[in-house]
Amino acid sequence: MFGLGDMGEILKKAGELQSKLKKIQKELKNKTVEGTSGGGLVVVVANGAKQILKVTIDKELINRGDIKMLQDLIVSATNDALNKAQEMIEEETKEITHGLNLPGIF
Repeated sequence: MFGLGDMGEILKKAGELQSKLKKIQKELKNKTVEGTSGGGLVVVVANGAKQILKVTIDKELINRGDIKMLQDLIVSATNDALNKAQEMIEEETKEITHGLNLPGIF
């Protein structure tokens, strides 16, 4: 069984972990990744908070007038950026989570 001292230590470590996670969240918000599609015709920039910051579309693609292709490329580049953001989050947090999948942290 756990003693009161053990519980105090557990709570202390939980608080330290929470502080580290908050610091990482703040740092990740300032780090960016790029998702691309169409060989770079569409580029989407996202941050480690999984927020889309910028979308760049090559003028050549716009001049083609193919709206369906443009929409598909934007979706593809956005998904690529969000997947890369998730990978960055997992990489940044794996040291403190020891590789555990802790849903809802980010």
